[in-house]
Amino acid sequence: MTMSTGLFEFLPQARAENRESIAFPQTRFQGSKRKLAGAILGQLEDLSYSTVLDAFGGTGAVSYAFKRAGKSVTYNDILFFNHQIGLALIENDGVRLTEEEDQFLQARGTGFTFDNFIERTFEGIYYTRDENRWLDTVCQNIPRLTCPIKRAIAWFAVFQAALIKRPYNLFHRSNLYMRLAKVKRTFGNKVTWEGPFADYFSRFATDANLAVIDSGGLCRASCADATDVEGDFDLVYIDTPYIKRNGVGVDYRGFYHFLEGLLQYPQWENLIDNRLKHLPLRASPPQPWSDPNQIRAAFERLFHRYRSSILCVSYRSDGIPSISDLASLLRQFKNEVRIIELGSYRYALSPRREIQEMLLIGS
Repeated sequence: MTMSTGLFEFLPQARAENRESIAFPQTRFQGSKRKLAGAILGQLEDLSYSTVLDAFGGTGAVSYAFKRAGKSVTYNDILFFNHQIGLALIENDGVRLTEEEDQFLQARGTGFTFDNFIERTFEGIYYTRDENRWLDTVCQNIPRLTCPIKRAIAWFAVFQAALIKRPYNLFHRSNLYMRLAKVKRTFGNKVTWEGPFADYFSRFATDANLAVIDSGGLCRASCADATDVEGDFDLVYIDTPYIKRNGVGVDYRGFYHFLEGLLQYPQWENLIDNRLKHLPLRASPPQPWSDPNQIRAAFERLFHRYRSSILCVSYRSDGIPSISDLASLLRQFKNEVRIIELGSYRYALSPRREIQEMLLIGS
């Protein structure tokens, strides 16, 4: 490995006086609010709250901003791989992966047997044969760590390494050929695609280590439907999957099925839909957040569940339901509803026209 020594050494816990200097790791997930997290919290400065639920936690960027501000945060996401991110960066208040553990995870140590499931199953789909073999190794070594938080940090590093080597940072197509073709390129970053998994893994584990802070309050990560999270909260932040005005929703499980599979390595073979070339997971029960006919009712159920909390909703100006419709729903439960434009923003893979990021606050 090319990483220098010392990067994985235990660092002093970050207390209130230096929380602001800690940065959330860069991420390559679609829809991340990393660049907007500060603006979102800025709009809440006039409100009093100490406990927060991030009901659709995703990348964890907003949860992390709340944690850095000293709040007690519950991160929630229904996807298994996202839950690991919540454990690594939100629930974790002092655990870090060591350099020795990093080396252990990437090696086929004596005394262990290793399956080659990814190597034999995903040949030519997402990664090269050697890269698939690396993934086989790490995915079978991570469960051998006894600490669940250290396992979560390792999974975070695997996920980020897997994404940085993918065209579009997604797994919606079988397109390894796009990386390997010897053609003039007008997009993408071939240098990044060809970087070694080993180096990326160590780099992202270091990023996660450096981001570990103690907020001074209790933080936790859950993996549940947004309406089923246990507990009461002063404030609930809501950033659901979007349905565009044309009725097309965002399928995060479909985009990142490979990461869900990595986390379920022993069962993965039985979860795959072999009818499709890119070998996604078999379809899960449909979610109302991707159905234009059900999403309004889903918002109403969510608002009712957390009607005693301040409700803060991130949405886009081109979404279904409309901003005015969402505001009307909020007013069924809240006396005061503010509608705030956070500015224009263009997401990866979106058309060239920019959309407005919106924030609705019901208090």
